[in-house]
Amino acid sequence: MSGEEIRLAQRRGSEYTAILGLGDHRPERVVPNAEIVEAIDSSDEWIRDRSGISARRVAAPEETVVAMAASAGRAALQDAGIAPEQLDLVILATITHPWQTPAAGLMVADALGATHAAAYDLGAACSGFCYGLAAADDAVRAGSATHVLVIGVEKFSDFRDPADRTTAFIFGDGAGAAVVGPSDSPGISASVLGADGSGAMQIAQTRDWTAVRRDWETMESSGTLPEEVFPFPSIGMEGPSVFRWAVTKMAPVVDEILDAAGITADDLDVFVPHQANVRIIDAMIKRMKLPEHVVVARDDLVDMANTSAASVPLALTRLVREGRAKSGDLALLMGFGAGLAWAGQVVRIP
Repeated sequence: MSGEEIRLAQRRGSEYTAILGLGDHRPERVVPNAEIVEAIDSSDEWIRDRSGISARRVAAPEETVVAMAASAGRAALQDAGIAPEQLDLVILATITHPWQTPAAGLMVADALGATHAAAYDLGAACSGFCYGLAAADDAVRAGSATHVLVIGVEKFSDFRDPADRTTAFIFGDGAGAAVVGPSDSPGISASVLGADGSGAMQIAQTRDWTAVRRDWETMESSGTLPEEVFPFPSIGMEGPSVFRWAVTKMAPVVDEILDAAGITADDLDVFVPHQANVRIIDAMIKRMKLPEHVVVARDDLVDMANTSAASVPLALTRLVREGRAKSGDLALLMGFGAGLAWAGQVVRIP
């Protein structure tokens, strides 16, 4: 029999998908603006006015990317009533896992006891969780997975330059997670994904690891102390450029997400944008003419700061816990930032 005559088998999954459960991990240590302003010659008032941030969470040494992700994932599984053994796939969105390899996702799957799950990391920064939801939705509908755990997690305190006036106050630590699985009705809309690599260096690691290695080898050969040779890489940002991009380019993306979902802004109950900056959120609300009845997530920005890939799931889980988002509500989720990249979809709250 020739190869052309052999019919290859393919899978078909659930017609519809939904988020089945949510979970989060918030480090206990709260660091207010007052603790960081001296090093950057700033003030609490200046930071609040420019960003809306009043505090951030800082993870303890033992609260690694893997540990926080596993904690959030465990909570989401419990909320969904799904055992770890039922997971087929773990998608972990992060840019602060400090190891090139092994990937954090497979370590999280092991920590959870998800013995049958495939796992991988997704490096889309602030858009990572929404990218992950899109991938999970596709996997369940295609039949390559039945239950998928999507986690957004960051530990920026390992990559923060406390003396960088442009970024020292912006980032925080934490993790948020969602279980995606089959549903009798549509619970996750078609996703809108995008990227513009021409702005890649507007939010980037300040030095690449090959440069660090070259400097380290130079230091060893010369006997120079590390602090006299090179700084450790941190996350840098061209704040004004990123702000202008987000304010002007992301409002039209919201319209694309609504069109893809087949609804209008009037149909929404909740809007969960990436918790980047209060001015960006306010500008988006104004440009998209968001109805007054829509609940907008912004509290996580105030006391958790920008947690990148963890931002959207943390904010969503908080709204549900506080009763401001109810089961069955329609929520527009949207991540945007480093890359430059963006992603979003409309989901029904579990």
